[in-house]
Amino acid sequence: MRKIALISEHASPLATIGSVDSGGQNVYVAHVALQLAKLGYSVDVFTRRDNDSCDVVVEWLPGVRVIHVPAGPARFIAKERMLPHMDRFARFMIHFARKNDIQYDLVHANFFMSGMVAEQFKQATGTPFVITFHALGRVRRLCQGKSDGFPDIRFTIEERLMQQADRVIAECPQDKRDMEQLYFADPDKIDIVPCGFDSEEFQAAPANARLKLGLNDDEFVVLQLGRMVPRKGVDNVIRAVGILKETHDILARLLIVGGNTAEPDPVHTPEIGKLQALAESLGIAEQLVFTGQRSRKELHYYYSAADVFVTTPWYEPFGITPIEAMACGTPVIGAAVGGIKSTVVDGQTGFLVPPKDPDALAQKLAWLQKHPKTAQRFGWAGMRRAYQQYTWRSVAERIARVYESALADLPVENDGTYGEPLQQSPLQPAVVFPVQPQIFR
Repeated sequence: MRKIALISEHASPLATIGSVDSGGQNVYVAHVALQLAKLGYSVDVFTRRDNDSCDVVVEWLPGVRVIHVPAGPARFIAKERMLPHMDRFARFMIHFARKNDIQYDLVHANFFMSGMVAEQFKQATGTPFVITFHALGRVRRLCQGKSDGFPDIRFTIEERLMQQADRVIAECPQDKRDMEQLYFADPDKIDIVPCGFDSEEFQAAPANARLKLGLNDDEFVVLQLGRMVPRKGVDNVIRAVGILKETHDILARLLIVGGNTAEPDPVHTPEIGKLQALAESLGIAEQLVFTGQRSRKELHYYYSAADVFVTTPWYEPFGITPIEAMACGTPVIGAAVGGIKSTVVDGQTGFLVPPKDPDALAQKLAWLQKHPKTAQRFGWAGMRRAYQQYTWRSVAERIARVYESALADLPVENDGTYGEPLQQSPLQPAVVFPVQPQIFR
């Protein structure tokens, strides 16, 4: 049995999704760990301890443990302030493996700081590592400018890690191009493996989705779901809804799901306060519903109740929410950035629009509102695409092939530790999805 260590310094698989610094990477690490265990791997996830109450070792799921690393104070620290604690993180991980006599076959680092830990672990133990960056510093800086809180040293670290890693996992073609053009990464070392969705959580909800959420059947419902941070472009969606009212005479209901608390609280989520003020200034406050944070098991009701899901960030390394919406049979309008350019097929599963262009977004929203049958066909096409290409099972199978390829490329030790593939059934993704589902709006 292969033993794999996943490192995710700021994104724990146990965190509440949607809160501060908890988003796509948390989902990625959690589901990759779960699916790798189902494929026969033994998985330890190393993440930074951010409170005193958690045990060092948590037996989370069959075949998956979460190791809480004491690196820095046991409280929340923004990831932009976590860099000084990575040396302590690495020393703990090395000590943990030696103390418990654990020989990991491979380490999978998530984010550049986890890559720093994996690099030190490799130097101490000889364990090869692969890395998924989830976001690239130079791309982030180009998109966010002065609002990017990471130091410039991040660029140098990422460039070095692309050279030192045994394999690099890019999440979409744009991610791979950025690595090659901005970091001079070796294209032969890069494998493209997307993120995914949970097919048990996300599927078309029953007919009472709107009733459950208190929505009228005749409303044109637009959904925005994700972390409440400026780069997600929620203000762009609000402006588009205002243009829909003024220019197209369409009163859309905009659901905004996300925040740091269960109730929408501008104190705990300052971005909500800014967005509420914007809606007031545009005269559309009564059309908006801020729901606050919602549990994962509730989200498919929101996706399924919506006529369209909108996500128009300035910068998005991949973006899991468009896939979740597609899995629920909902057409998507997304910004033509990052991974969204790969997941949303313009004119087939929804539309792509420029970021920070509320007029363009409003035009596409108005078109979908006026063409409901085509919108429904977009939803069906999106569902098929999601189940064919983006289930977490198929994602994990592709990642497992990257692992095995990296190990096969290593010199074989005398005991045959490396270069001997895991004995299991062939990795064939199981594609099961509803055919022509009845979608209730």
